[in-house]
Amino acid sequence: MTKKGPVIGVFDSGVGGLTVLRELLLQVPQADYLYFGDTARLPYGSKSAETVAKYAISATQYLQSHGAEHLVIACNTATAMALDAIVRATPKNISVLGVIEPGAENAAASSKSRKVVVIATEGTCNSHAYQRALLQRGVEAREKACPLFVPLVEEGWTDHSVTEQVAHLYLDDLFNADFAAADALVLGCTHYPLLKPLLRRVVPANVAIVDSAEATAKCMAVSLGASDGHSIEPSVKFFATDSVEKFRRAGGKFLGRNIENVVHVDIET
Repeated sequence: MTKKGPVIGVFDSGVGGLTVLRELLLQVPQADYLYFGDTARLPYGSKSAETVAKYAISATQYLQSHGAEHLVIACNTATAMALDAIVRATPKNISVLGVIEPGAENAAASSKSRKVVVIATEGTCNSHAYQRALLQRGVEAREKACPLFVPLVEEGWTDHSVTEQVAHLYLDDLFNADFAAADALVLGCTHYPLLKPLLRRVVPANVAIVDSAEATAKCMAVSLGASDGHSIEPSVKFFATDSVEKFRRAGGKFLGRNIENVVHVDIET
């Protein structure tokens, strides 16, 4: 990789984190990127915190060995369950940024009622990481696991009537009773940004939709400073622990463009 700026390593359990990379490419174009998708070992949500930490640390160390100077933990589950362990295992000169704190910060800034709804995977919801992060900012959160959203997105049904029906089943009862005044919805899974147009039709019109991917990229942009006007396309290299072809095919939907240079990694060796 020809270095023209900082090298940012982005880690996710699969292809969902490409929504974070997509935002990073827009907001931090002066960087070069390494993306690691641990597709052979997903899903992380059903695994213990110790296992998630072990997998995440091995992946981030791999990214460091290839020149990453900053790490973005794009996986909500890994951020929720293992961010502290990742930070402890990472040299002090390498920054580590997860997706939960930026998402919570954005939601807190967006909410006037101080009541927020968070949708995420089972693992992320069970960790209550968003709830704690929002509470620290004086915001009350209602969390809801939406397990069907991930396979629907991966099937490409991002604007399908079935997906919209599922969204109503998940969300219609969230903005009521004590949370009738909730005015922000946090997308606490990297797959969910692809559902934003559909979710906009489902949730009340006054509810702001907070994308943790956008918030994380903005946080990194602030940390690194404004771009100095680079017009050169950022360099991106991809690593996957399972089928390279499957990663290319599935990942293009999340990144919004074709994916070419994917390297297969046998992380166990």
